Amino acid sequence: MESHDVLHDAFEKVSPKQVAAELGVSLSLVYKWAQPPSGDAGETGSGSRNPLDRVVELIRLSQDTAIMEWLSRKSGGYFVRNPHSDCRAGFEVVPATHELVQQFADLLSEISQAALDNKITLAEAQKIRQCWDELKSHAEGFVRCCEEGDFASLH
Repeated sequence: MESHDVLHDAFEKVSPKQVAAELGVSLSLVYKWAQPPSGDAGETGSGSRNPLDRVVELIRLSQDTAIMEWLSRKSGGYFVRNPHSDCRAGFEVVPATHELVQQFADLLSEISQAALDNKITLAEAQKIRQCWDELKSHAEGFVRCCEEGDFASLH
């Protein structure tokens, strides 16, 4: 999905007129953001780069994930970078599955250890967060390897 498609869908939930008024820009500019940019593979669009494209470019230029982390927090979420795929021929599903289950067990152990005294300190919460982020990243890597894997040997 392209950025203009994301904005087009968002404008079904909020009026472009309201967006223009809140951001202090023209209504026509807001409509242009939801159109394909001009010059893309024969497409004829508005030629106006939208805010999403600009943020992506800013992240690319700065090579700093702090921008995504901040946006995620402002949206009520948390940013975790997907790992680079290190899948290779001979990806073994069973050992990888065991590793994923172990990571989940590590998270549960961290939580239960922290909760022994019926309270969780900030330091304990930070350790739980770190363990959770590692699990999410590991699980994403596992899923990506599954998507790229050869499962003929499992039959």
